[in-house]
Formats: sequence, structure tokens, C-alpha cells
Amino acid sequence: MTEFSEIPVLDVSAIHSRDSHAKNRLTQAFADAYGSTGFGYIVGHGIAPKLQAAVFAASCEFHALPVAQKMALRLNRWHRGYIPINTSTDVNSKLADVTRPNQSASFMIMREDAVADPSAFLSGPNQWPALPGFRVAIEAYVTALTDLCQKLMRVAIQAAGGHPNDIMPAFEPPTTWLRLLHYPPMPAQSDDDLYGSAPHTDFGCLTILAQDEIGGLQVQTPRGSWVDAPYMADAFVVNVGDMLHRLSNGRLRSTPHRVINRSGRERYSCPFFFDPNVNTIIAPLPGTGEPQFGSVNFGEFLRAELQAGYQAHQISGDNSQ
Repeated sequence: MTEFSEIPVLDVSAIHSRDSHAKNRLTQAFADAYGSTGFGYIVGHGIAPKLQAAVFAASCEFHALPVAQKMALRLNRWHRGYIPINTSTDVNSKLADVTRPNQSASFMIMREDAVADPSAFLSGPNQWPALPGFRVAIEAYVTALTDLCQKLMRVAIQAAGGHPNDIMPAFEPPTTWLRLLHYPPMPAQSDDDLYGSAPHTDFGCLTILAQDEIGGLQVQTPRGSWVDAPYMADAFVVNVGDMLHRLSNGRLRSTPHRVINRSGRERYSCPFFFDPNVNTIIAPLPGTGEPQFGSVNFGEFLRAELQAGYQAHQISGDNSQ
């Protein structure tokens, strides 16, 4: 693994092109960046700035609501809704001894299933606050990000040496998560084991992060140093998660990261997580080399992760309200 001191920048505009040479260059650039760093800024993504601005406005409006209104939408058995501060703890972290909850509050929106599918873990409808334009802004953004991720996943699989046809059907439909995060400012002299988001790796495939200008996101290098990933205009921060690391047979890195907000100001971010259908069996893809990982059922993996990390799931399992 290569030590790094900054986050690479990738122009992904070739995903919108028919130029095979440009696509090949992007695939190689993706392999280089995500095979070494696991994180990158992407530009040329084609997402309209107004979509992102509308989502941040919706997030700020939601988090400004009275606590009672937010608690009426508290995280339910389908993992949709409000997650108050001090109720999410990264107890599965292999990167730090995490005993204190993350210092953030969030609102979770997943793929909208108007009618829950009993055979699919987490299938169900979203909870929507009574805020004018909120649902419209969120759904427009989710649609655009889902399309972008479909394109980026194809690049990622090819960068790992696999063939998209061997896995892309598992993303029809995908499991998607949009998390509207609010980090209150932490005391400048707060304890070392108190985090906005404790050191962790993402458990899915691709994460596309929109963040504000406050800063606080840090990425861990192979030697254990922490590199800042500050705001960059017109760019998303994109990283690989554990399931894509497995699919790629370890060729694409799932890199540890954390958030510490000692800016003295409120921080907002909107990570979008793009994963396969919950019934997918995750295993190294053909073409990626001798398998270094066994198979896991994505839904069973998710169940264990959520029950370990969230009070709501710990209290009542799948039936938490």
C-alpha cells in the first residue's frame, strides 16, 4: 500500500462520453487512485449545483426543527428517519476503542419502497417531514446520484479487472442511503476519544459525499497518519467501501476515515451510499485474481452492522421504531 499526503482529483467526465480512449484513461486513473488511496475528489460528474444546494437547504431546514418534531420521525425498523445525537456508536471499529457515541445528528432516507417487501431486509417507505419542497429536493438528488453511481460502479469494476455484467444486475434496484448529517461544534479541548464520526470504513460499495466549507473530514494513510479532505468547489469526495473492496478482491481500498469538528461552527454534510440489492452474495469477481475473501450475504452483513451500531436496532432488532 502506498503512503499518500493528499487526496487525488479525478475528472470523470468520460462517463458521459462515447470516446473509448477517454473511458480507458478514466479506468486506469480510477485503478491508480482507488488502488492506493481509496478516496478521491471527482469533478466533471455532471450533477447540477442547484440539486446539491437544494439538498443542503432541505437538511438545514430539517435540523432547525424543534426536537419534538424531529423525534416524531425517529429512526424506524426500515432504518429511515431521524437519528438523534448520542445514539450512533461505531462499536465495530477496528481502528479505535470507540465507547462514546458520534457527535452528530442525522436524517436517513433510503430507496423509496411504497410497499415493504418482506423478503428484503430494510425494504419500506421513507418518513417525510412536513416541510414544503423537502421530498421533491431529496428525490431529485437521489435520482441524479443513483444514475451517477451506476456509471461509476462500471468504471470501478473494470478498474479492478472484472466485467460489469457479472455484478451490475445486483444493482437493479440498488440499495441507496442518503444521510443528512449535522455536526455541532465540538469543544476545542475535547477528549481524543470524542469524534463527530469515529474512525471507520464504509461498509458498502460507493460513497459520494457532498460537504460544506467547514472541514473536519480526515482520511487515514497506510502508516496511520491523517490527511485532511477539505471542501473543494464543484467536486464530490468519493470513496470505496468494504463490499466493493471484497468484490474487487482487495484491489480497490476501503480506507479508514473520521470527522472531527473543532471549527467552532456547525458542519453539514450529505453522504450518499450506493450498494447492491440486500439479497446479493458478495464475493470476489471473476478476473480479479485468486479469491482472497469468502462469500457474504449483504443483507445478513447489514443486519449485524446496524444492530451493533445503532441504539434503535440494539433495543428492538428489526422491529425498532
